[in-house]
Amino acid sequence: MLKIGKLKLKSNLILAPMAGISDLPYRMLNRKFGCDLAFVEMINCRSISFKSKRTKKMLSSNAQDRPLGVQLLGCEEKYVLKGVEVLKDYEFDLLDFNAACPAKKVVRRKEGAGLLLDPQKLSALLKLVVKNSHLPVTVKIRIGWDKDSINARDTALASQDAGVSAIFVHGRTKAQGYSGSVDYDQIAIVKKSVKLPVIASGDIFSPQLAKQMLERTGCDGLTIARGALGNPWLFTQISEYLKTGKLIPVPKVGQIVDTMLEHLDMCVDFYGEKNGVIIFRKFFSWYTKGFRKIRQQREASSRIKTRQEMSVVIQNCRDLAKMEQQIG
Repeated sequence: MLKIGKLKLKSNLILAPMAGISDLPYRMLNRKFGCDLAFVEMINCRSISFKSKRTKKMLSSNAQDRPLGVQLLGCEEKYVLKGVEVLKDYEFDLLDFNAACPAKKVVRRKEGAGLLLDPQKLSALLKLVVKNSHLPVTVKIRIGWDKDSINARDTALASQDAGVSAIFVHGRTKAQGYSGSVDYDQIAIVKKSVKLPVIASGDIFSPQLAKQMLERTGCDGLTIARGALGNPWLFTQISEYLKTGKLIPVPKVGQIVDTMLEHLDMCVDFYGEKNGVIIFRKFFSWYTKGFRKIRQQREASSRIKTRQEMSVVIQNCRDLAKMEQQIG
């Protein structure tokens, strides 16, 4: 059980917002395997202020897509305020403010992790969001800009003073991006320093790593990002391991293929055939990671334009696995 403001969650395992990934089909698929709270893709405050068609599509949801969080990215008060205002027309359960994204184009605008270099501005923005939002407000941070400017504790305390309801911490610096090691100690320092729920992220690729993160940091929950790409079963595996210490076997090819076909159908239904198939292409590579003799199928999937063609390539994966078993 995890409580963030007035939001009560059944699970402390959360699906992270990922640009170009966390659409409605992806969220619904992960919910099927045990994800409780999920986020839409990170939303730029300028884009939502202008109510662009693409942004409206990103904000799409349904009655089963709950509880649902939204993450805002911005640094200009007028656009942040406008973004918060626009979101009042949508049914979200949580609003997260991003001070963690390390992308060059983001930090160049002094957004995301760029705000870690300006603690006063970040604090002012958080106070603005908390004051004007009807939702519980959280903040996503990194442990610092680089190894010489670790400031996670101070940033977390300032965020708490600004009135946020929880703190999401990625255990790397901006300079690290997604490389190098996660710093469990810095996340633990944040947890010990604040009275708020702390949700940790970084390298949650297996049940064992999930347990290690919880034990070494004392955090209240986990945000799962890259670990769930092509692997929605990770939520079930982590939950079972934390409860019983037992490892659920890796899904067999047949189960993976069935899930791929379901995901493909969801993408096509949501985006239309042309765009749905194109969007699914990247997921094909993630689902088939570790498959033997998959190169030809991956090359074919990158050129496919119809649901039928993609379905055939996916089914070929099942046939290849059967042939491997017979040979073995």
